Amino acid sequence: MGSKLSVDDSVRVVIVGGGFGGIEAALQLQYWQIPFVLVDMRDAFHHNVAALRASVQSGFAKKTFISFSTTFKDSFRQGKVVGIDLEKHHVLLNDGEELSFSHLILATGSDGPFPGKFNRLIDMKAAIQTYEDMVKEVQKAPRIVIVGGGSAGVEMAAEVKTKFPAKEVTLIHSKIALADVELLPRVREEVKETLIQEGVHLVLGERVANLDMLTLNQFKENMVVRTHTGTEIATDMVILCTGIKVNSAAYSRTFSNKLANNGALKVNEHLQVEGYSNIYAIGDCADVREPKMAYHAALHADVAVTNIINTLTHKPLKVYQPGSLTFLISMGTNDGVGQINEFYVGHCLVTAVKSKNLFVSKSWKKMNQCMPP
Repeated sequence: MGSKLSVDDSVRVVIVGGGFGGIEAALQLQYWQIPFVLVDMRDAFHHNVAALRASVQSGFAKKTFISFSTTFKDSFRQGKVVGIDLEKHHVLLNDGEELSFSHLILATGSDGPFPGKFNRLIDMKAAIQTYEDMVKEVQKAPRIVIVGGGSAGVEMAAEVKTKFPAKEVTLIHSKIALADVELLPRVREEVKETLIQEGVHLVLGERVANLDMLTLNQFKENMVVRTHTGTEIATDMVILCTGIKVNSAAYSRTFSNKLANNGALKVNEHLQVEGYSNIYAIGDCADVREPKMAYHAALHADVAVTNIINTLTHKPLKVYQPGSLTFLISMGTNDGVGQINEFYVGHCLVTAVKSKNLFVSKSWKKMNQCMPP
């Protein structure tokens, strides 16, 4: 069961959000036997690092959703947080239930378009079926346009082309360089060359001008995508991989004066929301100067839980030190590129470490469950 920290009945931690940071915090609290409740809109953890592959490979989606209640039992609630009362110290759910807290960890993550993100009030069976339905649409479309050339768009293009080499795949990106700005120029150039070698057609430095007129994620013959420069591309399916933003809906009203420009919460060096010693923000919703990554969210969770324990045991608080950049881009099942710290990492290593299974088995092991075949 783990170690036990002796606490009185007034102690209960509420974690809002069951992404990578939220489950790490919950697992650590479970280990120390500190009372907690994890709240999420889904009834299962979504290993969204592998969401793009789940949208092109039939049968893979079931490996990307892991039941919360199997791991956390009665310490899990499915629901949407619609309010936070700082005076009464409770979180209000959409069904009217109020969850009291002594400490609050906000781990709401980020939101964006499907299939990369999937933040809906939904059960695991329906979520898996949504991805399986997407696979069928991809299978039907001989021509696919992917909008957005950040890491998600790049990985989406590579997943489609790897699984369906005969399909005509076009990636449209508003900037000239692909992938994320934090990456080394060599890595970004290697991403571009890899996509070209895989047969992806690149339209760079152009924005899609008629996105609101296009049907997304569904097979529809002979759609025309137009860019702001007048380029026209005929396609049978459009997949959007842009517009990722901090998911601040649960807390933006309560902490309106604690928000950074991007909607993240301003925190101190202990990851406490500014002005609140018992409220922490971790992962994407914490305003920390580093890339928004699952790896960093787990590190945040460790600091937040350690500081809750240290507060209860009257010990000094732990300081979060933003780490060096580790960024691995999967380019389908058999390729990838990235960097560790300031050093370029080649295709073979990234393929072996990430691209083969996208860390899926690691999440099942962390949640103490067996991955389906």
